Amino acid sequence: MLTRRFIVTLSLLTIALLAACAPKQEMGLTAVLPAGLAYAEGEEIYFIHTEASDPDVAQLLTDMMDSPVLLVPSLADTPDSALANVYVFTNGIEGMGPLGFAPDVFDNPPGTDGYSPLRRLNLVTWTDPAAARELKSAAEVLAAQAAGEVTIERTNIVINMPFVVWEGGKR
Repeated sequence: MLTRRFIVTLSLLTIALLAACAPKQEMGLTAVLPAGLAYAEGEEIYFIHTEASDPDVAQLLTDMMDSPVLLVPSLADTPDSALANVYVFTNGIEGMGPLGFAPDVFDNPPGTDGYSPLRRLNLVTWTDPAAARELKSAAEVLAAQAAGEVTIERTNIVINMPFVVWEGGKR
């Protein structure tokens, strides 16, 4: 009886020792990606660029963020119903936008109808750059267009730009 108890105890200790020495399993990998600052519905948001349908845009974003943005030409074939918009300024107030001007403006943040990480690139140009001001919502961008203050060029370029931090949420 004592020998059997000794063997069971020794076996359990051996199993415990082997388990303690085994390499630890990671619960999930963590990646560090540079996030951009922009606006949605008047609030600051942060997002990442992962892929773009246009080679020049993919390279521009890669250089800007010092992180690879993959070229995926087929993103341009995404139906309009699956796209949201991003408004990028081509002139006006200098800032941290991809073209060196004000931060981007997004419509449809997470939790709203029409949210999609896939964004159609819209280029916003001030008709009088000296009169430029910071716009923080898609509604403000469209109102400025209606007032003749800006023009908006809708492109066929699609960029995957998921939000990572937004009003009331984060990944």
